[in-house]
Amino acid sequence: MMKPRPSTGRRFIDKMVSVWAVTSALLGIGILIWILSGVIARGLGAINLDFFIQLPTPPGMEGGGLANAILGTLAMTVAATLLSVPLGLLAGVYLAEFGQESRVADQSRFSSNVLMGIPSIIVGVFAYTLVVIPLGHFSGYAGVVALAILMMPVITRTTEDMLRLVPNTLRESALALGAPRWKVTLSVVFRAAKAGLLTGILLAVARVSGETAPLLFTALNSPYWFQSLSGPTPNLTVTIFNYAMSPYDDWQRLAWGASLLITVSVLAFTLLTRFLVRERRV
Repeated sequence: MMKPRPSTGRRFIDKMVSVWAVTSALLGIGILIWILSGVIARGLGAINLDFFIQLPTPPGMEGGGLANAILGTLAMTVAATLLSVPLGLLAGVYLAEFGQESRVADQSRFSSNVLMGIPSIIVGVFAYTLVVIPLGHFSGYAGVVALAILMMPVITRTTEDMLRLVPNTLRESALALGAPRWKVTLSVVFRAAKAGLLTGILLAVARVSGETAPLLFTALNSPYWFQSLSGPTPNLTVTIFNYAMSPYDDWQRLAWGASLLITVSVLAFTLLTRFLVRERRV
């Protein structure tokens, strides 16, 4: 007969792992609260009506706002989302539904994983070489390309993972009724995985919302009103970088206000989307 092992050691290890897990979770929550409280405390004083409707003031002058940077950031983020989401979703559909374990699919997964780990400044240099140098000047379009490159692998991998979680019985049932494969994917599989797909898109948007390095090489910045993406485009992240490094207290205050705006916007957008796509409990 096998001699029973004492349970004291296993219980001790289980308790230690549980304590470590809880401590790690509380540490992460504490750091998040610390960051949020610091940004709110420093940036709340800069949020007023002028912040949203006025242009930046010249160096050394107080007042003004970041209306141009807000508009430029929204334009580039929306354009990058429109460019990357269809490509990322289609790539994820191919990996999960059609390519699966083929050689092309394996290489695509590997490439997506590598792209997710590439520093954003490298993507900025690539977009600079691809768009800025041929055009001969900085532009918002170059910034859109850089942000879309950063977003696409996140959307691709998340889409594949979410679609693979959908039970095959749903696909088989729809195919048995005579529905074509593309319609099964769009009408059945996408609907079952909609929460995960939107979460992946949100993760991609959240990743590029605070990116500064790619825009330094592509969109650069501008103190004037945003008119189009064809030239240097004002944006919040580069403005934060410039203002935070300046010796002017008023510019540093605006930098904290812009940081608060980005943080609150991403948080509010995430909470709103989770509220809209939450599963109804029966």
